[in-house]
Amino acid sequence: MSRVYDITQPLRTGIPVWPGDTDYVEDRVWAIGPDCPVNVSRLTLSTHTGTHADAPLHYDEAGVPIGAVDLDIYLGPALVLHMPPGLDRVAVAHLAGRVSADTRRLLLRTYASFPHDAWDSAFTAMDADAIDWLAGQGVRLIGVDAPSLDPQTSKTMDAHMAVRGHGMAILEGLVLDAVPEGIFELIALPLRLATADAAPVRAVLRVIDKT
Repeated sequence: MSRVYDITQPLRTGIPVWPGDTDYVEDRVWAIGPDCPVNVSRLTLSTHTGTHADAPLHYDEAGVPIGAVDLDIYLGPALVLHMPPGLDRVAVAHLAGRVSADTRRLLLRTYASFPHDAWDSAFTAMDADAIDWLAGQGVRLIGVDAPSLDPQTSKTMDAHMAVRGHGMAILEGLVLDAVPEGIFELIALPLRLATADAAPVRAVLRVIDKT
């Protein structure tokens, strides 16, 4: 039996969200009782709550919605790398010599311990040059434990624009605390929200059996 790492944030009341975005709310609209045989809940949340996949539509008015993205990139071998905690941005220097030419999916751990209970406005972002360099190496998906590839205060979203230019895919809000460096099988399918700009994912990494 292969070991599986669940790298998804638990969606729950009180989960930290991007400042000004929609809080997660879960309401029980039906409850098991004498006149009702089931529990049914209503959810209110942002498409960017917790662990999620950005669609091109998020940063490109003409981009495809998450319900139309190619799913292949969210399935397959992924390289996990640990960055030094406390970085302002991940630069090419932090990646050079560590990403092989056959890497198509790269996941970056930047937190020593993921901040489940409080919003961190000083999360580690990505240099646009690093995105360009990764694309040149053949990387097609970049995943981070931060809530965004760009700093919270960015208005130009340079890293997202670099992703747009190279046709790459993005996963954000991963929880990689328990995952060592190495190559794993990634399974992180976004919900098929037909016209949305992003979607929550249940992201897992499976240890690749080398026997």
